[in-house]
Amino acid sequence: MHQHTDIKQVLRNFWGYDSFRSLQEDVISSILEDRDTLALLPTGGGKSICFQVPALACDGLCLVISPLIALMKDQVAALKSRGIKADLLFSGQTFYEQTCVIDNVIYNETKFLYVSPERLKTDLFQINIEKLGISLIAVDEAHCISQWGYDFRPAYLDIAEIRQYLPNVPILALTATATPKVVNDIQDKLKFKSHNVLKTSFERQNLSYLVYKEENKLGRLLRIANNVNGSGIVYMRNRKGTVEISKFLNDNNISADYYHAGLDDKSRDRKQNDWKSNKTRIIVATNAFGMGIDKPDVRFVVHLDIPDNIESYFQEVGRAGRDKLPAFGILLFNDNDLDNLRNRFEDSYPDIKTIQLIYGSLGNYYKLPVGAGENMTFDFDIFDFCKKYDFKPIIVHNALKVIENQGAIALSDAFQNPSRLIVKVGRDTLYDYQLRHPELDDFIQTLLRIYGGIFSEYGKIEETLIASRLGVDVKQVVDILQFLTKQDLVDYIPYSDSPKITFTHAVSNKKYMFSDESFYKQRKKIAHEYLDYITAYVTNTSKCRSSMLLQYFGEDNNNKRCGICDYCRKRRRDIKNSPTSEEVINTICEKLRSHDATSDELCALFPDIEPHSMIDIIRWLIDYGIVRGNSDGSYHLVAS
Repeated sequence: MHQHTDIKQVLRNFWGYDSFRSLQEDVISSILEDRDTLALLPTGGGKSICFQVPALACDGLCLVISPLIALMKDQVAALKSRGIKADLLFSGQTFYEQTCVIDNVIYNETKFLYVSPERLKTDLFQINIEKLGISLIAVDEAHCISQWGYDFRPAYLDIAEIRQYLPNVPILALTATATPKVVNDIQDKLKFKSHNVLKTSFERQNLSYLVYKEENKLGRLLRIANNVNGSGIVYMRNRKGTVEISKFLNDNNISADYYHAGLDDKSRDRKQNDWKSNKTRIIVATNAFGMGIDKPDVRFVVHLDIPDNIESYFQEVGRAGRDKLPAFGILLFNDNDLDNLRNRFEDSYPDIKTIQLIYGSLGNYYKLPVGAGENMTFDFDIFDFCKKYDFKPIIVHNALKVIENQGAIALSDAFQNPSRLIVKVGRDTLYDYQLRHPELDDFIQTLLRIYGGIFSEYGKIEETLIASRLGVDVKQVVDILQFLTKQDLVDYIPYSDSPKITFTHAVSNKKYMFSDESFYKQRKKIAHEYLDYITAYVTNTSKCRSSMLLQYFGEDNNNKRCGICDYCRKRRRDIKNSPTSEEVINTICEKLRSHDATSDELCALFPDIEPHSMIDIIRWLIDYGIVRGNSDGSYHLVAS
């Protein structure tokens, strides 16, 4: 990359920071040296800075690939608020919208283009790729490229194909969590020139992982909220639950609000800001909450439902204690939760014939013959669809996710899409039209006064604002905008808050939905392994929780215990309260006061006690800093 500005100056000018966080500068330096780089940064580690800063310090466009449309929208809005030109491409846009975005990138020096992975294979993108001036490719949520990952998306495999057009452009892959197998797979699938991983430890020494089997979850939640000071997050699986738990907390004089993917933009922003500014103490949310939100002083995260995998759990619980002060990650479960986890897993992998039937029914639902429908977008009412074809909503929901992963469709994010509009003709042509249609002159002038930038790109518009300025009703505004669209003067896309389905390929015969059934079965097998591990983690009563997490992510901590999880706390209490322990502890300390000794020598002091019990007591003494190990394997006394 051709650097023209100091990276610290960029950080200071655009973000107001004087220094980088841990690892950020190393990642940026690696990219500036044109090295393909995989960065494993924990949740809240400032991943976006790692590609935004070098892109602004160098010439050219940064192409950012992400599967999270809501997060893309947020990041583009944040960049624009800093005066940085940014745009995005995703399946929910019309073809004309996408063409405008590409044109703006080519001709208007856009610095960041956010793209959902399925857009990479479209003719529009591939025809223009070499004109875009790409100098850096950033791949967010990079674990999605690995079939061994918990959130594999086949469209991510297309990323490597664009490298043939951009042979000298470095690639930065980013993720918060990945097992060693996934780390290697990411680099292989993205065709790294050489393996290059930069990561921080997954260990969180200030975070106490607590898991409790609890029948009365609400009572326990109330005690947590009353006994732990500060801000908190409560994670739940369903939207209805977030509303109910939020009400329960408020009814018990604890300031709370709810958050889920069905909220409109304004409500979402208001609820986030109230919580971030501590107007609201606790946010009760689905997993839609947290992406891109950096609040350092969260003192506790509570899970009232079991997450589907360790990665999701680790990211969500990791939002507590980013300020390095003591914090708690608390998971409450009961036997019913374990049953629900297993049932959800089975529902998540419908049989192949059912998936094929649902895919075929989609074409019928929209009256699309085989060979038609490519790039067409439709509103989707899942309940109407299920009623018409006698399907269960949960089965349809999961089948659609599988069909999306097969690359046949794209599902919109659940957030509301505001009305958008662009003027498709030049100012002179529009002025000429106004002269010939004086009855629309006042309307067009008012529209352009309110929204000045809609000649070059789509702008968000509010029909109610236009109506109030003109003194007419909203329906009249909508009618005129639709009329101007038919005249091919503007492109008006009305507000929508309903889910949408885009057919990314023409409808094919349903029996060809699966080119490789064995691959689907392999994915189910991998997903079952994720289920087994989260189940083992939750039901564990014999290991330190921090050690379990570190081992899962490939960190060898020599079985060192954290001392602050529920297992370590119970173990300390048990050893301390054991009638034998006091005598053993005193004798060990007495022995070490005179000279250092090995574990075998210390165990020999009590031949009637099992060696593993003696080792537990020695470890307890180490945890409390009373005893310390020597390089030769012996121990010495620290406290007298």
